[in-house]
Amino acid sequence: MMKTKANGWALLPLVIFIGLFVGSGIITGDFYKMPILVAILVAAAAALIMNRKESFTSKVESFSKGAGHPDLMIMVFIFILAGAFSEVAKGMGAVESTVNLALSFLPQSLLIAGLFIIGAFISLAMGTSTGTIAALAPIGVGISTEADISVALAMGAIIGGAMFGDNLSFISDTTIAAVRTQQTEMRDKFKANFFIVLPAAIITCIVLVVITLGGQAPVTPEAYSWVKMLPYIGVLAAALLGVNVIAVLAGGIILGGVIGMADGSYTLTAFLQKITDGIMGMAELVILSLLIGGMVELIKRNGGIHFILETMTKRISSKRGAEFAIAGLVSSTNLATANNTISIIATGPLAKDMADKYEIDKRKSASLLDIFSCSIQGLIPYGAQMLSAAEFASISPTSILPYSFYPVLIALCGIVAILIQFPRFKRKAA
Repeated sequence: MMKTKANGWALLPLVIFIGLFVGSGIITGDFYKMPILVAILVAAAAALIMNRKESFTSKVESFSKGAGHPDLMIMVFIFILAGAFSEVAKGMGAVESTVNLALSFLPQSLLIAGLFIIGAFISLAMGTSTGTIAALAPIGVGISTEADISVALAMGAIIGGAMFGDNLSFISDTTIAAVRTQQTEMRDKFKANFFIVLPAAIITCIVLVVITLGGQAPVTPEAYSWVKMLPYIGVLAAALLGVNVIAVLAGGIILGGVIGMADGSYTLTAFLQKITDGIMGMAELVILSLLIGGMVELIKRNGGIHFILETMTKRISSKRGAEFAIAGLVSSTNLATANNTISIIATGPLAKDMADKYEIDKRKSASLLDIFSCSIQGLIPYGAQMLSAAEFASISPTSILPYSFYPVLIALCGIVAILIQFPRFKRKAA
């Protein structure tokens, strides 16, 4: 198999996509002027036109391979089930009851911080940020509506909590990829990673409390039903037990339907229609994910990812410089692939080589890979997390960016950890 040569021009489709989607919004002041599916179609077409040495049929096959990547297919299944679960739970009153419970017990100044904390626990248990957002986003929309709080702020808090667990969970694919590529132990990486990002979580909670203090409209909580909340309670309990996210969401759909039909909220026909409505509501997100996956595969095949790798590793002269290179490497690759797991898998072996050469502890290199990939993943408006939260809230993903406190803060904590060489590890016996 021929080795792919580095080629900066291969990144052109990504530049086109970001330019059309983000650029048009900045110029017009309206991020809905350019439909995101049109932007990705233009970018995908550009990717297919490039590299004239390869036949068009071969390029289409490569595009299809990227669109059908196993990680991407799992994410698509999660989106489909998440849409169905959200619609079923909403239709039988689960969201309304959960919101009313939160309004009854939590001071209003703690509602948004509470979303962040709950999101952190769920994502730690489930090991998936997209599954966490699917479970919490409808509740966040309900709380923001009832308390007259910015829905973009609520989504930002939920994404932050989701990325907390994505970065630290023992069953997160990013954590597993980081540990495996750096050949370290899961518990050791967790300890190192946790103490680096803990200040970011604490500061995020404080910021969320401060900016919502006294700013909400007075709310009189209405009655809530514990029975109607069982779909969410069941999802959370199953997540805490480590059940696969697809099984968790499928179980939530069934439980919501059974309760809805038992209390008269649904007939069987209405329940099945809600499932269909929920799936169709995620259609744009599924199509977008497939097109991004195909485009990224062509970028990779044409040398775009290799270009990033070579560019980021040219000038390294110290241990601190090597750590910054690892951070920059996985961040740049994540920007190009819009998938933190794939970015870790792609850059992990090179990061391992640099860690060995500059005597960087494996726990630190694994932590840096995970921290910076999760930071970027929580900030890119074309990433699955931002897109799915925006889809649930019916807002532009870019409107969430100003409230993405946690993803920014974990990157800052990662930078500080590099600068002060924290944590300082005791050498393990060979």
